Amino acid sequence: MGNNCSACCSPPGSQSCCDTCEQICCVCPCCCVSFQSCWSRMFGRRPPELHLPTKPDPDERPKPSALQDLRDTNVAAKEYLAVTGWDWQRSENGAAHRTADYHLMDAKDSGGAVVRRGQPFSLRLTTNRRYDANRDKIGFVFTVSDCKNPNFGNGTQEGVSVGGEMLGGWSAKIHSVTDSSISLELSSPPTSIIGAWRVEVDISSDDATHNFTCPYPLYIVFNPWCPEDATFIEGEEERKEYVLQQTGLIWRGTHNRLRPCAWHYAQFHEHVLQCVLMMLTEVCRMSTPNRADPAKVARAISAGINSPDDSGVLVGNWSGKYEGGTAPTEWNGSVNILTQFYQTKTPVKFGQCWVFSGVLTTACRTIGLPCRPVTNFSSAHDTHNSLTIDYFFDDKGETIERLNSDSIWNFHVWNEVWMKRPDLGEEYGGWQIVDATPQEESDGQYRCGPTSQVAVKRGEIHLPFDTPFVYAEVNADKLFWKYRGASQPMKLLGRKTGGVGLNLSTKAVGRYVREDITDQYKHNEDSTEERNVMRDALRRCENVFARYYLNEEIEDIEFDLLLLDDIVIGQPFTISVVIMNKSDKDHDVSVVLRADSTLYTGAVKELVKKEEFKRTIKAKSEEKVITEVTFEEYYNKLVDQCALNVACLAKVDTTDFEYFAQDDFRMRKPDIKITPKTPFMVGQPTTCKLSFTNPLPMALTKAVFYVIATKCESQFIKVKEDIPAGGEAQCEATLTPSNAGEITVTASFLSKQLEDVDGYLAAQVLDENGKPVAEENDVEEDKNEAEDAV
Repeated sequence: MGNNCSACCSPPGSQSCCDTCEQICCVCPCCCVSFQSCWSRMFGRRPPELHLPTKPDPDERPKPSALQDLRDTNVAAKEYLAVTGWDWQRSENGAAHRTADYHLMDAKDSGGAVVRRGQPFSLRLTTNRRYDANRDKIGFVFTVSDCKNPNFGNGTQEGVSVGGEMLGGWSAKIHSVTDSSISLELSSPPTSIIGAWRVEVDISSDDATHNFTCPYPLYIVFNPWCPEDATFIEGEEERKEYVLQQTGLIWRGTHNRLRPCAWHYAQFHEHVLQCVLMMLTEVCRMSTPNRADPAKVARAISAGINSPDDSGVLVGNWSGKYEGGTAPTEWNGSVNILTQFYQTKTPVKFGQCWVFSGVLTTACRTIGLPCRPVTNFSSAHDTHNSLTIDYFFDDKGETIERLNSDSIWNFHVWNEVWMKRPDLGEEYGGWQIVDATPQEESDGQYRCGPTSQVAVKRGEIHLPFDTPFVYAEVNADKLFWKYRGASQPMKLLGRKTGGVGLNLSTKAVGRYVREDITDQYKHNEDSTEERNVMRDALRRCENVFARYYLNEEIEDIEFDLLLLDDIVIGQPFTISVVIMNKSDKDHDVSVVLRADSTLYTGAVKELVKKEEFKRTIKAKSEEKVITEVTFEEYYNKLVDQCALNVACLAKVDTTDFEYFAQDDFRMRKPDIKITPKTPFMVGQPTTCKLSFTNPLPMALTKAVFYVIATKCESQFIKVKEDIPAGGEAQCEATLTPSNAGEITVTASFLSKQLEDVDGYLAAQVLDENGKPVAEENDVEEDKNEAEDAV
């Protein structure tokens, strides 16, 4: 008493009540004399793992091993009750806690278990003799396995006696007894630290105490089924979708060409849970007690998935050059990424936003945190925190890259996690945005969130974490400037208030269709509510960058850049602008039309074509200016995902009025059609045909299909012959499902001339009798609805 604790450095004079003896003592139970005396009175020894110097007791008997071979049961019965085996009742606990799908719950070489906090779970101890309630006293000690200095004061170590009062939210009681076993019901509080726990049993028999340690870890994860858990989410279907669903859809493309791509999360696969816990401990260096708080866990995960500053899971690469690694478009699941990271302890190459999001979804779901990927089309990247995206052009309509630090990504994928936010207030609970893609630093690390979705819609950019950045991603105004040199004033060519944050998309609950959640982030574009929220956000913004607005007076000449849609790769396309003269006199007009290849981040890579026109537009007339871009002109200049930007810079020479507009689009690639020849049935091989038509005016060489399905071995299938222009690329894959229920088959295609071609099929696997496991949804109809929506 009076000295600082060596384990937690509690200051002298701090007072609290000992949970065991209810006497006033120092705040840290690990140096509390009263607490140690209480435990000693019950079990005849100090509480375990206190890290305090003690003098050995010369009369203390040696402690047997947890699995000591006690063959002479008659002698053992006279001496003490001993534990000879541990059974975590994995079948019973797996069903009750919805953890049966975890690999270690079914692994033959592991006796550990996964349970959810705040919910009772079962344990059966095998003993050398029958338990005698009058003679034997049993107590449990739970310790976080990876905590270097566990103690009873911060939740990293907990003790509870069987049948005694609940201590620290933990409880233990006997359910039944046989001659050689004890069945118990244990429970952890809904605020437990998530991770692996070491479990010990102290048994006091005839005034002698013996300690037994379970050789297997007990994994505790978040519990969205428990109303007292901060991750609780109402609705069983929502919990199944956001915690238990192992496959899903992530949308890519552009705002006018939305493309769903299947992703295998496989959060219950071998080593995934252990990998995520290792990342939190070794990469994020997260304080063990903080692992009880889902907000702090989510923030740490958003940093640990990327690697610029902490050697995390994935290396980001937007260069288009992927030597020494895997191109981001070749990934279609998280397992290979996390397995490689777990085995090598080095970042995996390479990822882009949807890959970061897919892996983060897996990481959150494996620890029980409800999570879903969200795609924001036309997503703003505001680098100077002004809530505006500024573009600078010269007199020829070419971008001035050295001035353009802001950008609009064709799409960006982040995540939402569900939790209460007591740090902000009850009204800010629900979906929280987290983003693992390394864009900007937050408090010195590349991470983002958790940001309250409610705060984003309200424009409350003063709230943590990273609300200004997320708000700008979905609401920033786009401003276009003409820059004429350092000594010349800039001219505002135009502004656009409605081109950012479009078609926010996620997979619908229980169905393979798109759910539009734009209204959860913002009010209708250019509505009074949306403009008022933007004005309030700007008032809170501390950036001094000046904001200007276009003169709204009517001009004699109007321009309309016609937007492109459904451009199939291999075909030519046109850029056109309609010029309308509403006046009674002729006007001379200069027009520049251009097309550039771009990354999906909006960064311009290479000029594809540029053409200048001079026209005289007659009074009260209309004229269309067109340029055609051929396959030969654009093919060799395309980069990842075939994204292009078309732009028009026009000037009315007689009035000096200038006009600028641009449009992003992505060339459509074919979808792989997956056709099973027979229905899927448990244990029976089913042959599937994979096919699509080559859209290019050239042959495809060195082609390969990659096929992956739920709980089936992945397959690489080489196409032996070249695929001619207009010919059919096809192969067959044989899949043997191991479980009845839903199966998701995804396929991707890669060749020297064409890549990033994929497709998916969601279907039902019949049981051994050829019957569906339950009344099933028409998943094929859902797929058709998804394609129609796209």
